[in-house]
Amino acid sequence: NPADPCRIVSGIGASPGLAIGPVHVLGPTEVAVPDEPEPLTSGGDRLHAALERTAAQLKALADDTGRRLGQADAGIIKAQSDLIADTDLITLACQLMVEGHGVAYAWQQAVERMAGRLSALGNPVLAARAADLRDVGRRVLAQIDPALQSGHALPDRPCILLAPDLAPSDTAGLDPARVLGLATAQGGPTSHTAILARTLGIPSVVAAGAALLALPAGATAILDGTTGRLYLDPSERDLAAARAWRDALRATQEEEARERGLPARTRDGHAVAIGANVNTPDQVPFALAQGAEGIGLMRTEFLFLERGDTPGEDDQYATYRAMLEALDGRPLIVRALDIGGDKQVPHLALPKEENPFLGVRGARLLLRRPDLMEPQLRALYRAARDCVSAGAPAGKDAPLSIMFPMITSVPEVAALREACERIRTEIGAPEVPLGIMIEVPAAAIQADALAAHCDFFSIGTNDLTQYALAIDRQNTELAPEADSLHPAVLRLVRMTCEGAARHGRFVGVCGGIAGDPFGAGLLAGLGVHELSMTPRDLPAVK
Repeated sequence: NPADPCRIVSGIGASPGLAIGPVHVLGPTEVAVPDEPEPLTSGGDRLHAALERTAAQLKALADDTGRRLGQADAGIIKAQSDLIADTDLITLACQLMVEGHGVAYAWQQAVERMAGRLSALGNPVLAARAADLRDVGRRVLAQIDPALQSGHALPDRPCILLAPDLAPSDTAGLDPARVLGLATAQGGPTSHTAILARTLGIPSVVAAGAALLALPAGATAILDGTTGRLYLDPSERDLAAARAWRDALRATQEEEARERGLPARTRDGHAVAIGANVNTPDQVPFALAQGAEGIGLMRTEFLFLERGDTPGEDDQYATYRAMLEALDGRPLIVRALDIGGDKQVPHLALPKEENPFLGVRGARLLLRRPDLMEPQLRALYRAARDCVSAGAPAGKDAPLSIMFPMITSVPEVAALREACERIRTEIGAPEVPLGIMIEVPAAAIQADALAAHCDFFSIGTNDLTQYALAIDRQNTELAPEADSLHPAVLRLVRMTCEGAARHGRFVGVCGGIAGDPFGAGLLAGLGVHELSMTPRDLPAVK
């Protein structure tokens, strides 16, 4: 905190680190698109050519992003190529042209209508897809008519960039030597823009509100991407303190990076297993390079969220098999489909709920939708069987484990185990450990009863905090109060560990607190055996 008074703009920390420099404010990127009707034949040809040129442009950008940042982040750009091939989007644009509108106007309207529908669902994952759609729509518009090109020029000197929001493809192209920090009025910490900023190592703040854009250009500021604050016009004393803190932070990060390959062992010899949270096989190499000893959470819902249809059994099998092969015998914990709450999938046609966080989500959905649960379990057991066939161990030492989200009762666990055993027998697969997520207070309170019916626990502290404190974790106004270190949350963690210990069960944590060095120390002291986190948090925790 500054020692001297200064103006503070608060948002949400999206990428950690400290940036010091002059601010540069970007204005809105919207351009006025005139409606100039033309024959459908020529308009259709122009749209087709623009889509082809944009696809080639995105491929080049994805290749460059892959070389600089890795394939996982290149996948964000590749996913945009799928958006411009969306038949519903192209059909809507053509329909507007048939109604007499010009091709550029029709395309912009089609993009805005579809993006608006996604944003209106109130889901941060789909809101990120809406931002991606507008980003790629802007690129196509510039190909239709170069006069409609939108964009911004950065100043010659390094700066802290302030913007209403920033498109993922624009973020991927930022030069960390010129953009010291990034703050946006809109967006969220799970957006593709935030993910790319973390990969680039650019300290970032999101959701800082309209006041951010009213700041005077060129003013000196300190941006703290950890706390989500921007300090404007700090005193010389505060600038000196911030520079010293930034230098100390860099030295600490370099020391952590040197030790990331060592075991996570306390001074008295107690070892804690350290895993990574990932979505896809191509994220595994980076996680291992950062010091992961395995994967403590594979979020399988992203197989459903990142595509326009439901992946079949064979598609899922290929992904799980690739995960096991990438890990080469290291442990893999796969979370069964966790849909509901803040993760909605339009193509599953789930009924709208007034309060999806308290509705049919996680295991509740799986037990009601065997058409979703059984293909996934079959794919997982096939991967376990074929992994054993290839020489990996079977039984409790097998690298694959399966866990189920949003568990509240013993009957749910019993029903899921029964389904697993039936499918395992049909497949001819070995037994694999079956665990459950501890995400609601009811599960933590009766952990001793649940431990008798499963092989391990994984505590999701983000949801456990949400349900224990009755704070929607997507509510930006209450975000500072949704503290996973709240005594009530820590007591629930302790109860979970004590209940698991009565039956000799393993306890992991895969929520955000596991990636915080201070929180990790508390969790280890409470009896947690394994911590799993975002790969970039691994060196600091280890």
